[in-house]
Amino acid sequence: MTRMFSLTTLAVASALVLAACGSSSPSSSSGASSTPSYGTTTSSTHSSSGTASAVSTKTGSLGTFLVDGSGHALYLWDADHGSMSACTAACAKAWPPLTTTGTPKASGSIKASLLGTTKRADGSREVTYAGHPLYTFVGDKTAGQTAGEGSNAFGAAWWVVTPGGKALQQ
Repeated sequence: MTRMFSLTTLAVASALVLAACGSSSPSSSSGASSTPSYGTTTSSTHSSSGTASAVSTKTGSLGTFLVDGSGHALYLWDADHGSMSACTAACAKAWPPLTTTGTPKASGSIKASLLGTTKRADGSREVTYAGHPLYTFVGDKTAGQTAGEGSNAFGAAWWVVTPGGKALQQ
């Protein structure tokens, strides 16, 4: 009986440890920063916690393009029609949408009149520019990197976005 009790206790303890390791909770940035958080979130999107996402510009080898508040390149996807995002599930894990809880903020040479939001299927608000939903790319490991430029992932091309709201096709 003692051996059976020990095995049962061990099984329950193991299950609790595994459950604790497998759970996730959204990470958030603390403080008054207006930059998106790049931690794991339940919807696999970049989001800001209680603040607006910032959109600015950066000049690199491709020219001048949009970046988020952390300097990561912002992309548009040819598969999106209008301001509705078609990138969900595995697509949104590789190409996290730039989401916001407030009104997006423009800086640099960004035209504030071209910034907006659209409601995603999960209820979050994705930042748009010139009507295009905006995404980052998990392959861009450092600020200003544009490894996703011209990718044909998930059946359509991905392009960094110009300050005029067009695809910067190289």
